[in-house]
Amino acid sequence: MQLYNTKSRQIEEFKPREEGKVSMYTCGPTVYHFAHIGNLRTYICEDMLVKTLDYAGYDVKRVMNITDVGHLSSDADTGEDKMLKGAKREHKTVLEIADYYTKAFFDDFAKLNIKMPDVVEPATHCIPEFIHMIEVLLEKGYAYQAGENIYFDTSKLEKYYTLSNHNEDDLRVGVRDDVDEDSNKRNKTDFVLWFTKSKFDDQELKWESPWGRGYPGWHIECSCIGIKHLGEYMDIHCGGVDNIFPHHTNEIAQSEAYLGHQWCNYWFHVHHLVEKDKGKMSKSSGEFLTVSLLQEKGYDPLAYRFFCLQSHYRKPLEFSYEVLDQMSAAYQKLLKRVGELKEDGEVDEKAFAEYREKFLNALTDDINTSMAITVLYDVLKADMNDSTKRALVADFDKALSLDLLEGSKKQSEDNAVDSELEAWILEQIDARKAAKKNKDFALADQIRDELLAKGIVLEDTREGTKWKKV
Repeated sequence: MQLYNTKSRQIEEFKPREEGKVSMYTCGPTVYHFAHIGNLRTYICEDMLVKTLDYAGYDVKRVMNITDVGHLSSDADTGEDKMLKGAKREHKTVLEIADYYTKAFFDDFAKLNIKMPDVVEPATHCIPEFIHMIEVLLEKGYAYQAGENIYFDTSKLEKYYTLSNHNEDDLRVGVRDDVDEDSNKRNKTDFVLWFTKSKFDDQELKWESPWGRGYPGWHIECSCIGIKHLGEYMDIHCGGVDNIFPHHTNEIAQSEAYLGHQWCNYWFHVHHLVEKDKGKMSKSSGEFLTVSLLQEKGYDPLAYRFFCLQSHYRKPLEFSYEVLDQMSAAYQKLLKRVGELKEDGEVDEKAFAEYREKFLNALTDDINTSMAITVLYDVLKADMNDSTKRALVADFDKALSLDLLEGSKKQSEDNAVDSELEAWILEQIDARKAAKKNKDFALADQIRDELLAKGIVLEDTREGTKWKKV
């Protein structure tokens, strides 16, 4: 398996620490609002990584955090806590906000066929672990107290920008700069490990600590939760490209200072979903695009997943409704084509093995989902019986998770009409044809409208009038 590693900036052969087993950590959401579809593109791509590893025979353990405290409105250590912001917006407690939006987030997971992580841990459940790590960092001289807060001292590291050779300004992808620097820091790149009562006195969630009553910084949670559930080493750490700096950079700094050795071997980052003529999608720009909104507009959430799989995870993906319309139509045509496959004999094991290998090769080539879908279409066009094609579609869908067989069956059921209704439709088509021949176009339009009211759409072609149920 070949995988691009952000740390080395090249595609490498993936080798887990323990043969056949993979430990993986994916940064979870800050649950102060709904996830927009740009956020969810990252989780779809991470889901494809997990399912590719599953498909290739690895035993994967995936851990995800839920940020319900400590993430400020800047990805650095400035601004208002996002959770507090959400609570004020909706006149609820922080924990009520966290509970509501955590459930909403995983509802979106279900709609998009994203596999649940093996471990999901809210930050508020790990306060003792945060305090312990900070105590160790203080003892080792990697942290200091100033202004009653605890900071990580980046000057103690030989190499801070370990995920890139570029400078700080190049790395500040998606990080807000419209805030004042913290005057308590010794160095510009130092970051907060623990906030005390001296800052953000209106913070709702606070805990006792050796340094005063307060709450953890954002970066510390992923390090602690990852180490708690995966041990001192992990194989893959995932997130969006905007996590590279400062979040993942800070995670590496504090984790390796705490552990005394390299923490994670592979770093997997998904690029942004961008809106046409608007740039990176965010919760503050334009229409707040959620999975629920797409459903309200008539789109199947899996059509959005299909759209995401057409592009490589390391490339920006441009979103527009025009493109989504095209992908939605292509997805429905794919379901229709799969639904036409019959059970017509024994599976050709040789052909099955040949196409499965092609599909696996596509996925294990740095999660090339668009090529994997091309292999799927090649199967549907191939000279083999339908039973073999159905078996391959079912096998591929273990990774693609597009509900190809189930969706095609539902599509057929939705489009089905009983014989009595079909006879009436054909009668109406004949009556409309006669009306048009007699130049009674008002009657012809009336018949078309009556059919449309029953969900029957007519299409006039050279071969005659065709109909379909919508």
